[in-house]
Amino acid sequence: MRLQDVGTAGLRARMRDGGVTLRLSPFTVRVRSDIPHLAADVATMYRDFEVAGDDEFVDFHVAVLRSPHWLSRLQGRAEFWFDGQRSFTPLPAAQALAMLEWGINWCIAAHAHQYLLIHAAVLERGGRALLMPAPPGSGKSTLCAALAHRGWRLLSDELGLLDMSTGLVHGMARPINLKNASIPLIRAFAPEAVFSASMPNTAKGTVALVRAPQDAIDARLAPARPAWVVLPAWRADAAAQLVPVERARAFMDLAEQSFNYDVHGLAGFQALGRLVDSCGCHRFEYSRLDEALACFDALEESAP
Repeated sequence: MRLQDVGTAGLRARMRDGGVTLRLSPFTVRVRSDIPHLAADVATMYRDFEVAGDDEFVDFHVAVLRSPHWLSRLQGRAEFWFDGQRSFTPLPAAQALAMLEWGINWCIAAHAHQYLLIHAAVLERGGRALLMPAPPGSGKSTLCAALAHRGWRLLSDELGLLDMSTGLVHGMARPINLKNASIPLIRAFAPEAVFSASMPNTAKGTVALVRAPQDAIDARLAPARPAWVVLPAWRADAAAQLVPVERARAFMDLAEQSFNYDVHGLAGFQALGRLVDSCGCHRFEYSRLDEALACFDALEESAP
């Protein structure tokens, strides 16, 4: 059964009571909430994802609940809970969807050590994966959203899951997180994209989520083999250009953007080394999306 089959009213009831379990492969996440509008947001972002049975194994039990403290409740604040413990500072309930997404990211980054976890946008084309590791403010998510709506299959906007035994990278086709000026930019660039409501005054500014395109959701169980590592950086008025970069630089950027590289020790070092050795590595600057996409199309077409 897919989430859209439950209906918003049914989803609201499930989330309020025992919770709804979503297959966010390769994980399952049970979500509870007593915030009514969050059910509608989840229904929009995850409508085509499967609902797991109540007796199935759950990787992460999470909740976004109204704060019980009288002042926080008066201010309309909510809390994120993981395994029965409050995990973060309360935020306005209007930011509940962002809190849920950030909380799930934290759960995976802190606990899913069966993978080497890389903070990167990951997209696929022709069976080959593009990894874009980058810190906040680099334009990574904007570029990811544009590519995902122009022929590249979205695996992940935030979390690249590298299987260290196979060398394949997995994704979940979860929503893309856009901030500030990127929101109207992608609305204009990809009018077919499905957005959440904008959430102002977060720690990251104004935030909105973009649902993964349908092709990405349909193929979300298919991993891809890394072929390119691109280090993106948005620069005002810069012409789009891909410049080859030394593999050592790409290795260091990937290691720096990994959540658990240090946990894996030698195995993580070797896995990251194999990934970099198998990829073309580039630095990329851009300011205009049409120019940026032309560069990536040329990169894919030139690959053997």
